[in-house]
Amino acid sequence: MKYKKNQYSEGFSICALIIAGAFLYWGISSFIPWDQWSWWGFISTGIGITILVGQIFAITNRSKLRNVVLSEFQVNPDATIDEVSKSTGITTKDIQAIILDLKASGQLRGKFNTTTGQIKHLSIPEKEVLTEERAKYCPNCGTPIKKDAAQFCSYCGAQI
Repeated sequence: MKYKKNQYSEGFSICALIIAGAFLYWGISSFIPWDQWSWWGFISTGIGITILVGQIFAITNRSKLRNVVLSEFQVNPDATIDEVSKSTGITTKDIQAIILDLKASGQLRGKFNTTTGQIKHLSIPEKEVLTEERAKYCPNCGTPIKKDAAQFCSYCGAQI
């Protein structure tokens, strides 16, 4: 699998699917009254099919990237996002997006240490009281930051 920079977070687009549908509609509708100019429909149909196939490959690559990051955390359970980025070659932006998707689907459970950024697996989650004067949120996922000395988010592992 060949990885391009920020492929996970920027690779798939609903807008591209809409554009592909428009090209396909335009190309196929030009075939109906067949005349001497109907062959131009092949060009727009080809463009629509190319965009559609590209989006299908983007979806399959997303699942492959999720599996790579998940297996990296399984092999090295004390890894930080930066270490996973260096070992896999995936950008930290993509790894953070993958972690959020994995946590949302329930495939990755655990929290990140707020001082070291290492992932830790907790059997009993710690209950911390959020003080009213301290109301910082993670810039990546929006989770409230509960510790004053936190340098990394406990939910997604992003650096604060």
